Formats: sequence, C-alpha cells, structure tokens
Amino acid sequence: MPGTTRLFGLILIVLGIASYIMTGRASVTALIPALFGAILVVCALVARNENARKHAMHAAVAIALIGAIASLARAVPAVMNGDATRPAVLAQLAMAVLLLVYVALGVQSFIAARKARTGR
Repeated sequence: MPGTTRLFGLILIVLGIASYIMTGRASVTALIPALFGAILVVCALVARNENARKHAMHAAVAIALIGAIASLARAVPAVMNGDATRPAVLAQLAMAVLLLVYVALGVQSFIAARKARTGR
C-alpha cells in the first residue's frame, strides 16, 4: 500500500500543478490537489518504517476520504449549475475520483491485512 499511496500522491501533485497552470495561475487554491498529494507522499515515506506503517496508511486513507468529500462538495454544485467544463471543476472531479479509488484500495488492503493476521 505504501507504493500505491506514493503513486496516487504523485498523480495528485501533477494534477494540482496542471490545474494551477490551466486556470491561468489565477488562484492558489488550484494547487489543493497537490497539497493532498504531498501529504500522501509524506505518509508513504513514513510507512517505510515497519512500526509506523499501519498508522501512516490509516492516516493517508483518512486524509484521502476528507479530500474526496471536500472536492465533491465543491464540484457537484458546480456541475449542477452547468459549469462542468471549467478547468477548476474538472480538477475537483478528477481529485475526487482519484481519492475515492485510493480509499477503496486502502480499505481492501486493510481487510486483506486483517484476514492475513487472523488466518481467515
């Protein structure tokens, strides 16, 4: 899971930088996906330590869930108002999808780890 976390973090960093450029550098808030990506990368680095891995991965998934909910809370109303093609809205939707996929993968990983520990 640390490798997956690092990959999703890097993708979010690229998304944030791209959305900042695509929106004409008008607002620093376009870098929010990059901030979430950087946090995921840090969690992946912390997870290199075997003793901290479980906590780092749980923190990463919790942060990803918060990010997904927040980006959906901004994107859904914009889509409903007909602004679905604006670069900022597209970036919010992409961030939400990426983070929801990451959360699903994280939950699957947690379930598999628990089954492996209990022998089921």
